[in-house]
Amino acid sequence: MSNPVLQLKNIHKAFGGVTAIENFSLDLHSGEVVALVGDNGAGKSTLIKMISGVHPPTSGEILLDGQPASFADASVARERGIEVVYQDLALADQQPVYMNLFLGREPVKGPLRLLDRNRMIAETEALVKELDVRIPSSRATIRDLSGGQRQGVAIARATHWAKKLILLDEPTAALGVAETGRVEATISGLKARNLAILIISHSLDQVFRLSDRICVLRRGVQIGIRETAKTDKNEIVSMITGVGQ
Repeated sequence: MSNPVLQLKNIHKAFGGVTAIENFSLDLHSGEVVALVGDNGAGKSTLIKMISGVHPPTSGEILLDGQPASFADASVARERGIEVVYQDLALADQQPVYMNLFLGREPVKGPLRLLDRNRMIAETEALVKELDVRIPSSRATIRDLSGGQRQGVAIARATHWAKKLILLDEPTAALGVAETGRVEATISGLKARNLAILIISHSLDQVFRLSDRICVLRRGVQIGIRETAKTDKNEIVSMITGVGQ
């Protein structure tokens, strides 16, 4: 297997006297989907926020391409090629799809530094076609799209800017069956771009459809990592709950 894109070594995170993550270690490789599972309060979102630069670890080490990485904030993590799709998507409802794809990173042209809308539209259309995100047009306004289409746009934006790693926090939590299927197909397509993907999901059906490995957290403690093809739901549920172990 290739060298890890991301390595977490003995990560510990405490907020005051409360331990949120205890001694967590994980390697993530290009072209791999790892699912992070656990009950509410297990520490999954805290872990995502540490990887993406929102929270620094209290102790332990984060390595990117084998080099120690310290992110002062989320913008530094983005500059290093890490993108996050949060549950709230962070899309601008009043703006068209193409503006959302470049939100905060709009290209400009000429001495007057005018927005290069033609470039944004062309790149957006190429990407949504490649990822098979079915939207009416790159000029469509976000507020006019369905939940699945919005999620597809958010994933497309992360894909456009991510050079190494995409973090997905409950990417289909609010979607129906058909839209969930579309978004899952988009996520599966990310592997072909050789990105490392870490996904948080409460749906074990989804986890088993999408992931190569499953990492289980329980009350901030890493219970174990399993290859998806070599485990089953009963074992993962037992690891999540502690029942039957």
